Amino acid sequence: MEELREKLRGFTPTKEFFIGVDSDGCAIDQMNIKHFECFTPAYIKAFDLQAISTLVRETAIFMNLFSKYRGINRWSGLDLLFDLLKQRPEVLASEIKLPEGRDLHAFVTSGLPLSEAGLKQLMADHPSAELERALQWGETVNELVAWMVHNCAPFPGVPAALSAAQERADVMVVSAASLAMLHHEWAEHDLEQYVSVIAGQEMGTKAEQLELAAVGKYDPDKILLLGDAPGDGKAAFSHDVLWFPIRPGEEAASWQEFREVGLPRFLEGSFRGEYQDGLVEAYNKLLPETPPWQTV
Repeated sequence: MEELREKLRGFTPTKEFFIGVDSDGCAIDQMNIKHFECFTPAYIKAFDLQAISTLVRETAIFMNLFSKYRGINRWSGLDLLFDLLKQRPEVLASEIKLPEGRDLHAFVTSGLPLSEAGLKQLMADHPSAELERALQWGETVNELVAWMVHNCAPFPGVPAALSAAQERADVMVVSAASLAMLHHEWAEHDLEQYVSVIAGQEMGTKAEQLELAAVGKYDPDKILLLGDAPGDGKAAFSHDVLWFPIRPGEEAASWQEFREVGLPRFLEGSFRGEYQDGLVEAYNKLLPETPPWQTV
């Protein structure tokens, strides 16, 4: 893992500007299929939640796609899913026993990389049946993704926008997905030609990826992250750099606006301030914090 992070630390700028691009749900239209057909069935299967499968599906899809938690790291999301389910009266009234979640929460808050490798590192010193089951869940997700997720195209306008961005900026994939998945997906869609580096969960969080690859190497107003999740904005703003949100459900329009308006503003230095604030306000209106069901 440190060797992979060193690759980002050693990245040398070749242009005046830097643009980081998230993958799932931002550049490539495959976030929905992953969560509907891979992550959610794996939750139900791995943790024997068949008796409340409808509630699990509703909770997981809201959390992962249609709430402020959109784009959450898979391991943090697994931890949060159990918390959300424990707040549902229908779940509490059922005879289903949810995982306690103590060991999983310990991993999520351990400071270790939130990846399969990080989980295995913790398990080497702290064996746990709960973590073993979580690991099996993650492996099931990977198997389902490899089996199911094919032929998903980039959102309309992505290749043209990346091509335009590449003319003036160093472009890098900044993602919480695994490197193996990212390399496969960006190669499958012939998008690798537009990026200098592909960074995944093995290289740290998105904020850490930005810090290693770009912060201190470019002027803050010349670093921009494109992403569809609130965490992308947090990653950018944690380093006082810029964020262009790709709006869920309005991806094609977002990419068109980036190419026609956002990118020129970024390159001319008029992105920060009123323009970025308007983008973020429109984005935030799309993702509620409160779930639509009753909680306890």
